[in-house]
Amino acid sequence: MNTMLGRCLLCLCLSAATVPVASSSQPGSGLRERLQQAREASRRERPVAVPAGAVAIRNVAYGADPAQRFDVYLPANAKHAPVVFYVHGGGWANGDKTNPGIENKLAYWLPKGYAVISGNYRMLPAARPLEQARDVARAVAAAQKHAAEWNVDAERFVLVGHSAGAHLVALLGADPGMLADAGAQPARGVVSLDSGALDVPALMGLPRVPRLYRNAFGDDEKDWVAASPQHRLRRAALPMLIVCSSERRFPTAPCDEGRKFARKGATLGVAMQLLPEDMGHGEINRDLGAPSEYTNAVGRYVDARVRGR
Repeated sequence: MNTMLGRCLLCLCLSAATVPVASSSQPGSGLRERLQQAREASRRERPVAVPAGAVAIRNVAYGADPAQRFDVYLPANAKHAPVVFYVHGGGWANGDKTNPGIENKLAYWLPKGYAVISGNYRMLPAARPLEQARDVARAVAAAQKHAAEWNVDAERFVLVGHSAGAHLVALLGADPGMLADAGAQPARGVVSLDSGALDVPALMGLPRVPRLYRNAFGDDEKDWVAASPQHRLRRAALPMLIVCSSERRFPTAPCDEGRKFARKGATLGVAMQLLPEDMGHGEINRDLGAPSEYTNAVGRYVDARVRGR
């Protein structure tokens, strides 16, 4: 297997898509075909199994673009339910709100009385990451406006995102003014699941940067700073849990990035916690909600945030 192609496959964050391996006589071409199939599969909406008694409300619009949609999953007999608002990954260019892994989150949080909202956003090339974060903020604002109708609590949202989605929720957590600009109430906190782009200028300054990051962040250093959670972090930032894969080292080590982010947060008085996990990038997302101490740790954090601690 070509090493760089394998690394790019990891970085594209497409572990949610399951596709067959294509055969080819050309070295590396089978992996390229598989990667393309994975991208295409990850963009397709699929059925999502919902726990008994729960209610699913599909494709609620928060904008005119077909990508500006989210799905709402309500617990049985919802009453002022706190909300886990989930943002998928996929290299800012792929993925869908129904990608595998959402079922584990529903199975864990809905029986606890939470609602789960899973949102899509416009992707590359239609929207760059900063505008994608604004899409997420618009989606949060729209969901909060429906709070009374759905019997959820607009004041108790926690933002959770994986990979590219982790970068987007970290941006909103670092600079919650972006939520306010969209008309959203402040979230109670953020859970960032293995972002590889907390410090965008540092990432883009590395000797080898996979194309997906070039596609996302371009070549202008001003754009890098504008889309960098590390650089947008302010005293008013939201509390955050930074989950990171201790296995990953390319193109950055996300736990090292997370520690640097948390250190800056500490100087600003922002409450941040780091949770290193000996798990792969995709596992950190897919397995969240499945029975494990990892799930329990994230669950305890979310519970504490919605209780105001």
